[in-house]
Amino acid sequence: MYLSTINHKFSVAPMLDWTDRHCRYFLRLLSKHTVLYTEMVTTGAIIYGKGDYLSFNKQEHPIVLQLGGSEPQDMAKCAQQAQALGYDEININVGCPSDRVKNGSFGACLMASPNIVSNCIEQMRREVDIPVTVKCRIGIDEMDEDKDLTLFVDEVASSGCEHFIIHARKAWLQGLSPKQNRDIPPLNYDRVYRLKQSNPNLQISINGGIDSLKQATEHLEYVDGVMMGREVYSNPFILSMVDKTIFEDKFCETADRESIVNHMTIYIENEVKHGARVWHIARHMLGLFQGQPGGRIWRRYLSQNGTGKNNDPKLLLAAYDEVLKAQHKVYSDKLKFSQKG
Repeated sequence: MYLSTINHKFSVAPMLDWTDRHCRYFLRLLSKHTVLYTEMVTTGAIIYGKGDYLSFNKQEHPIVLQLGGSEPQDMAKCAQQAQALGYDEININVGCPSDRVKNGSFGACLMASPNIVSNCIEQMRREVDIPVTVKCRIGIDEMDEDKDLTLFVDEVASSGCEHFIIHARKAWLQGLSPKQNRDIPPLNYDRVYRLKQSNPNLQISINGGIDSLKQATEHLEYVDGVMMGREVYSNPFILSMVDKTIFEDKFCETADRESIVNHMTIYIENEVKHGARVWHIARHMLGLFQGQPGGRIWRRYLSQNGTGKNNDPKLLLAAYDEVLKAQHKVYSDKLKFSQKG
């Protein structure tokens, strides 16, 4: 087995249409240790597509490519490209329940075919030195969460996979939409804990429904890593405490929102010079002031002024000025109230 040099104690989940390179650059400013994953990229897009689906910023490390596919030779070919470009790891998507993925014979439906996943890993490991990992569910449809998950992990691990990220829900490929599959099937964290207990030699990370660092810390008593998705996207500043709380980095510098705004403005200015649209970057930052005075103003200003034909690289600075005005008013009102009291 290829032992990963990455500390997977905390990672951000691959999220389609969300965790693109602009989003990942932004998130990296908040945490230097968090492992970042690309949105899922299919082998077909990489091999036959005309776009650059594998580009990333060098600042994103540690960065993992999540790959969708089921044909061993194609998976190996894409793995070679990923390693050549400098990706730290490759993760195989065996958890996405969408119809588009299912029709392509990859994603969650592969849980019923562990031999295919094993063949892909064996072929990929012949061609690359970086680790190949798997992200899956605890089962699909009528699969037995205990027996069948054990059989899946045992067979896939025998091919050389040492790290499994387990979304602690089943995926119902018949009857539930992808959105419903994120919430309706019940969470079964204990099943993931037991998987780790019975496989101490494997690295097991847990995913699904985790929305606080307190929860993440509690999970780490039973598993090796925690993956958080939607909560990070809607409230990205949660990452600012990950290095200290999860990775126990006593010397880390805690990010602040003003420095993030300034840094991302420089990033946007550079990207615009190369043809980028400001909104394609700024949209990932809507939650930066989540729970803060002026948070709604920040979101509204970006949404109203960042879309359409407007492509002003100073968008974030202008939005931040509006936030500061709102915060000043809040503090002034509080001061007046306390003085009256």
